[in-house]
Amino acid sequence: MEVGKQFTLAGATGRYEVFHTTCPAREMVDHVTSRWGIWVLIALQTNDLRFFELRESIVGISEKMLSQTLRGLVADGLIWRRVEPTTPPQVTYGLTEFGRDVGEPLADLFGRITKRLSAQLEA
Repeated sequence: MEVGKQFTLAGATGRYEVFHTTCPAREMVDHVTSRWGIWVLIALQTNDLRFFELRESIVGISEKMLSQTLRGLVADGLIWRRVEPTTPPQVTYGLTEFGRDVGEPLADLFGRITKRLSAQLEA
């Protein structure tokens, strides 16, 4: 039985086969493109934000979902987390260089969509 390309692992090319279920890049893509991952990356494009600022800027996200999303993006190396030893602790999040590289096209995509929608509403 011959196995299709989507079932092969990364070879000498150094590229990952994201269609393979064990591809390490697949989990990261899932985090980035999750319901809330995109909005976290877009929200952090302009400023580093504290947890409560992120929660308030992303309307509809629960604290639980924000915490889970942030944990995944931190583990992937897309965002960093800094805890200030105060009472209560102040936790700040920001984009790593890798996170900026991934987040920029998402913010651009969002900008293109909103520009198109605005034009349609004016017409």
